[in-house]
Amino acid sequence: MANKAYQERTYRNLVGIDSLVSFNVVVQETDLLIHASRALENIARDLVLKQRGFIENYIGIYPEFRKTLVPWHIDKPAPLVVSEMAYAGLKAGVGPMAAVAGAVAEQVGKALLSYSDEVVVENGGDVFIKTGKPLKVGIFAADSPLSLKMGLLIDSRKKPAAVCTSSGTVGHSFSFGKADAVCIVSDSCSLADAAATSVGNRVKAKRDIGKAIEFGKNIEGVIGIVIIIGDAAGFWGDIEVVSL
Repeated sequence: MANKAYQERTYRNLVGIDSLVSFNVVVQETDLLIHASRALENIARDLVLKQRGFIENYIGIYPEFRKTLVPWHIDKPAPLVVSEMAYAGLKAGVGPMAAVAGAVAEQVGKALLSYSDEVVVENGGDVFIKTGKPLKVGIFAADSPLSLKMGLLIDSRKKPAAVCTSSGTVGHSFSFGKADAVCIVSDSCSLADAAATSVGNRVKAKRDIGKAIEFGKNIEGVIGIVIIIGDAAGFWGDIEVVSL
């Protein structure tokens, strides 16, 4: 979790939840956009520092946890955020750091629900959602003509939901693929993050959309999939796609 300069994410300007207060929390490369019923910057920053501390301390003991691209097996007690990362990577067939953004968003989001009935936490395209009414989540797909032209209607009234996006053409996320966006819907933000990476690794060209979806739908915990590459898109699962 190296220190990186902050880069403004301009696509966030297109996102708005009128009934909630929005604020940023940035700690090194962790860059959260949070929506809640009131401003909770200080509490959220403490939560981020806590979760980062758990991960950094674990990496201090097991340096390979940060580097490995294959599933990590935990055989001793570990912090919840670390365990969630490892378990998500195991399910999706990737290294645990593929789930780090989603895991942090989820742990921070769940903790903030003690202070706000509604919470949305976005961490680099990985979104934890708990709102009182269905929410439209736009899909940012780099230079694709479909970017921010479509989104997903997410109903998290009964329980939190997660929408995580991986891209081979934009952002800092490591990917072997070339998809402009691979979007995964799940009840688990860490699992959705890891699955987005794993599915995205399998998309090198438009012809790969079908086989990537076939792989992704067999990852336990994946509810829905959207893949965008250029002007082509594929969809699967219990999801409602909407135009923006």
